Amino acid sequence: MIPAKYNVRNLRVRWVTTLMTVGGTGLVVFASVLTFGMTDGLRHAMTIGGDPLDLIVLRKGTTEETSSNIDQKVAKEIANLEGIATDSTGQPMCSSEFVTILTKPRRNNGGTVNLIVRGLQDGGRALRPGFKIVRGRDLRPGVNEIITSQRMAERFQNLAIGEKLEINKVFFEVVGYFEAGESSAESEVWTDLRDLTGARRTPEALSIVNLRCRDTGAKTALMKRLEDDEQFKLAALDEPAYFQRQIEMAGGIEYVGYMIAGFLAIGAMFAAANTMYAAVAGRSREIGALRAIGFSRRSILLSFLFESVLLCLLGGVLGCLATLPLHGLSTGTANWATFSEITFDFRFGPVVLLQGVAMALIMGLLGGLFPAIRAVRMPIISALREN
Repeated sequence: MIPAKYNVRNLRVRWVTTLMTVGGTGLVVFASVLTFGMTDGLRHAMTIGGDPLDLIVLRKGTTEETSSNIDQKVAKEIANLEGIATDSTGQPMCSSEFVTILTKPRRNNGGTVNLIVRGLQDGGRALRPGFKIVRGRDLRPGVNEIITSQRMAERFQNLAIGEKLEINKVFFEVVGYFEAGESSAESEVWTDLRDLTGARRTPEALSIVNLRCRDTGAKTALMKRLEDDEQFKLAALDEPAYFQRQIEMAGGIEYVGYMIAGFLAIGAMFAAANTMYAAVAGRSREIGALRAIGFSRRSILLSFLFESVLLCLLGGVLGCLATLPLHGLSTGTANWATFSEITFDFRFGPVVLLQGVAMALIMGLLGGLFPAIRAVRMPIISALREN
């Protein structure tokens, strides 16, 4: 086998082309890992909110909160059903909620986009992961107050603490920011149920009932009761399955991201191939000498492949490292299920970074394969006569 220091020496001697190839590969991996991190962050935001014991109850025939409508009397009966978990005070963990979508302007002249406003009862807070007020205070029912996340306040006009959001000519004051475990709940504006239905001039309106079951057995029984009982005429959806469906509807972002990454990778492979072809052309006599002193075609093939892979892996590692300062950076996109804004953080965990390194490895292997084959096919005599 040809020692690895031979390849390292050649990379140092050809330092200009080495830096260009490493830099080009690094940029491709950086852009691709950004896409992977965005997709992972979006997936995390939409799955972290799904508790396996939670049910989302909608009107039968609907699959989205915004198109559902439930009678308030039925909602009260649901809250008293057997099998619903209770909190520390003995109250059922159940929340009747009304969801509406408003078109509101982004900050910095960023255009307008749909914004989800949710009216909920006190019990709804405990049904979201890790809910806590992180700045300001919680809202008081009956006085038109709202809370939201700091990320939403940074993206939308009139959502900072002290500002007022207009809902159907009624102004709601922002009194606090909350967190909910980085879930999709942080992409919403919350207010009291009655305040929101009053502002919308629909005091009897309800969209869903959100509840937590006591255990898996109670969950199965509740789902059957709600779906089979003609009195209710409701659909009880498993919350993780509900969010998984939204992820699938937003899957276009993921596919587009992978397509872009694929096109960039093809370009980088051509760059790596050009570099290795130039290396083969410039080192023909070396290749002939290696063959003459007894190194096999296989050893030379592996040596050139190793050189190509080393170049691309260096670029891949640098590209991955360049994304780390962006970990946790907040961004947003359209939720294709509701056509509203959803905020999330870039996430560059081990899986995402390994995807970037694997991408660089594949680029190195494919980009160096044909130049390496050309190197081993050169006749010894012809190679030694090259200038």
